[in-house]
Amino acid sequence: MTSKPGQGTSSADLIFAVYEPVVSYSAPAPWKLSGATGGKLFMLAPRWDAASYLANSTDGGNPDRKGAASFSYITALTPSAKQGAEEQAEAAHIRQAFLVPQDTKPYKSAKKVPGQTAKDPLHRTVTRARIDKNRAAAVKQRKRYWGLNDTSGGKECDEYPFASTYEGAAQADEDPEAIKFNFSVKPIPRDDNQAGGLILKSYYAKNRILDGENDGFIVKVVS
Repeated sequence: MTSKPGQGTSSADLIFAVYEPVVSYSAPAPWKLSGATGGKLFMLAPRWDAASYLANSTDGGNPDRKGAASFSYITALTPSAKQGAEEQAEAAHIRQAFLVPQDTKPYKSAKKVPGQTAKDPLHRTVTRARIDKNRAAAVKQRKRYWGLNDTSGGKECDEYPFASTYEGAAQADEDPEAIKFNFSVKPIPRDDNQAGGLILKSYYAKNRILDGENDGFIVKVVS
């Protein structure tokens, strides 16, 4: 199935489809069937996009073939906290935010960070201003709890939810209904932080994660 560009919504030229075929079947003579002889088949709904920040945004200059089709379902980013994993420290930080949020900074009672279930997913943002605000808010809290020299010795600021999501550290500054301080920051080794960033970038690309509320994803830490 293909969809001609220019028919969708948003800057991603996004189209969602609903596909639920109805089938009926019968047995050849002399056989007979009992029970139901037809019904609706469940099919994952397809979607099409031509987002400029995802693969095949131009198709080499052929606008009728740009973009791609994919299926509409929640996928999971799976960072590894296992010994020896390049992103181990980042994954361990996320796991801590999931399991013992009261031990993370900034402190907030009853903290529950998003991205753990399909009912409360993360949403990607490609807006540079929003990403910068998320990082600035995270750095502010990191310095508040660890001081000005907290990234010395080869460390960097790690934040969850990620700065590249709408649920990042500055969410409460942008959305009056968002819960303040519902995020976690922590200095971790630079190599782990950068490895985690590359994994996230690759995940976005391979799963065609779109900017905005029409697409979401979750995180499952591999232990």
